Amino acid sequence: MSNQLSMDIGYKHKNDHESPVTAIIVGAGHRSLIYASFAEFHPERFKIVGVVEPDSERRNLTKERFGLSEENCFADIAELVGKPKIADAVINGTMDHLHVSSSISLLRAGYDIMLEKPIGVSADEVLELYQEAERLGRKVMICHVLRYAPFYESIRQTIADGLIGDIVSLTTTENVTYHHMAMAYVRGKWGRVDKGGSSMLMAKSCHDLDVLAWMKGDIQPVKVSSFGSLLQFRPEKAPLGSGTRCLVDCSIEEDCPYSARKHYIEQRLWKAYVTYNTHLGVTMSDEELAESLRKDSPYGRCVWRCDNDVVDHQTVIVEFADGSTGTHVMTGGTSKPGRSIHIVGTKGEIQGEMEAGAYVIRHPDARKNHIYSEQQINVGVSEEMHGGGDLLLVADFVKVLKGAVPSISSTSLEKSLHGHLIGFAADQSRLEQRTVEIKRV
Repeated sequence: MSNQLSMDIGYKHKNDHESPVTAIIVGAGHRSLIYASFAEFHPERFKIVGVVEPDSERRNLTKERFGLSEENCFADIAELVGKPKIADAVINGTMDHLHVSSSISLLRAGYDIMLEKPIGVSADEVLELYQEAERLGRKVMICHVLRYAPFYESIRQTIADGLIGDIVSLTTTENVTYHHMAMAYVRGKWGRVDKGGSSMLMAKSCHDLDVLAWMKGDIQPVKVSSFGSLLQFRPEKAPLGSGTRCLVDCSIEEDCPYSARKHYIEQRLWKAYVTYNTHLGVTMSDEELAESLRKDSPYGRCVWRCDNDVVDHQTVIVEFADGSTGTHVMTGGTSKPGRSIHIVGTKGEIQGEMEAGAYVIRHPDARKNHIYSEQQINVGVSEEMHGGGDLLLVADFVKVLKGAVPSISSTSLEKSLHGHLIGFAADQSRLEQRTVEIKRV
């Protein structure tokens, strides 16, 4: 068990003997099960009592893992909402294009929701969900887990404390490694907008756009411009000697950095994603995986000969209502993964890399022989994904449902809209080649 998972996550109830918050998993995918695992480490706070999952094997495996009763296992949401309410909340981990429609049904059935990002696939449907949640008085928290990563939470608190004054400009970057890019956004289910439901910007970098908006507090974004394209992973870019499938007809597979054999068998990268139900305990031998990669697995395809249509790089430029600006640069296919941030304020600046677990605060220093002062803030590095934010988010969700005051990282729906509106405007700007204005919320 890692330190992140075994730690006491952040708070004590006034009455620890109270019953835990109960939840239903809707869509038993990899992300949902990560959030649900909080119940296994803190059963006194959180309990999984049901599952909605159309795949019978996945549904049964989830039932076994959490000891669920048969009557609380459903093949679709209609079965669940047709019954009296059986839990406090839902972890909604459905595919992107189903987020809003499924969440509205669940809200109307009386459930509060922890909703995987992105909120939805268009500005209109995201705002529709917001209005419905407000009308019903239900709580919806979005899984913007970077807000809960100690790195970003500490930076946000530093800004709130006024240490660098008012923000003048923000720059964030996300480097998506070649093996991650290939798995999720070329070979995988987010490689096409009509399959995954979202652009790459919204599927991968809505976390980062949310950070941009969150660092600005209540100051709204007003204009967005964006540029990007699918530059690398196209048939005409395929190297000489490449084939259609890595393990079938490729003469350069042994030396290719995108070899499916190297990624998924030898290095075991992303194995939980490329093999079915391994996140629920199903095992697959290397021989079985190799056979799948040869025959029918989408992850066995040549990265230059897939049906992908999402961008592999994109830059977003934002103007805020106070005249400050923000920039996010997303690049796919990099050698090294990483997220960085640089914020310049009227009194100083902050700069750091999440994976380093530290950032620096700088201030001008006009003393003789000085240019600036610098203080390093160490926040630690978590071995978990998203800088350790995954289960801290669940802890805050449980805390809010128990009536506590939300933390500075709160990802309530109303506090999560601006980053999404930036993203939708950015994709519109890129496609229409113009600056797009964002409507006031």
